[in-house]
Amino acid sequence: MNAIVKAPVEPIVRTQLNFKLDEVPRFWFGGDPFRTRIFDALSLTFPDGERYFIQSVRLFRDQITEPSLAARVSDFIKQEAQHGIAHDKMNQVMREQGMPVDQFIQRLNKIFKFELSKRSPQYNIAMTAAAEHLTALMAETFYSHKATLAEAHPYVRALFAWHAIEEMEHRDVAFDVMKQVGHVPETTRLFALAFTTVMMFGFTTYRADVMLKHDGFSRIQRLQMMRKGLPWFFGKKGILSRMRGQYLDWFKKDFHPNQHPVIAQYDVWMDTLAESHDPILAGEAFWQAGK
Repeated sequence: MNAIVKAPVEPIVRTQLNFKLDEVPRFWFGGDPFRTRIFDALSLTFPDGERYFIQSVRLFRDQITEPSLAARVSDFIKQEAQHGIAHDKMNQVMREQGMPVDQFIQRLNKIFKFELSKRSPQYNIAMTAAAEHLTALMAETFYSHKATLAEAHPYVRALFAWHAIEEMEHRDVAFDVMKQVGHVPETTRLFALAFTTVMMFGFTTYRADVMLKHDGFSRIQRLQMMRKGLPWFFGKKGILSRMRGQYLDWFKKDFHPNQHPVIAQYDVWMDTLAESHDPILAGEAFWQAGK
């Protein structure tokens, strides 16, 4: 049985962080349209996805009697709300570039509305906990090696760094709600991660393709971009393939998110933000501290 590692940090609510996203160039990932739009498509999902997570957790809020979990749920909700605000700003930048952001959001909200109204609370909290497992892996996936985001614009790199830090801080909240008060069947928990993974990456790839079309790239050009770019994410040595071990831990019967240590340079981000009050400097220090 895997030993549970006690979480070394508690969620901290940080507000009014300015990432200067209106100063970011159109193809901010080293001038690469494909990588830029894949990350843009992922970011696009966050505001309404975070609101769905909040609603899923709130379905159980009245059943939580443990004071520490209740406090963590409160901070989880506040952190997720701030993530939505920050990524809404990135969405606005994409709107100004001519991207069909509102079309994507309308479809996304229809899906979330259906899930919340037609699926059980147990299903929704399992989906939320699974999605939190995925996003909590972002810190290790994107920032453990400097080379991964070396070509990314520092402002966007800082936005994702802050988001990744806070996902690691509250990665266990939805999971603990699911386990302690959700009474979620094990089959539902296991299904949730597999389904969430397929949906998240399927929709991300689809939205990236649509945005590249709006950028003026032909179907053949986009197919060539996919063929060349997808192995960077999903290939044998792809950045997402590197998180395979921690990802698969979810399927172990005794899994708990806190079995995974926080990323090594977590304190670098915390200390730099405390000293500078600048999330961009903190993000840069965090990235520089990678291997």
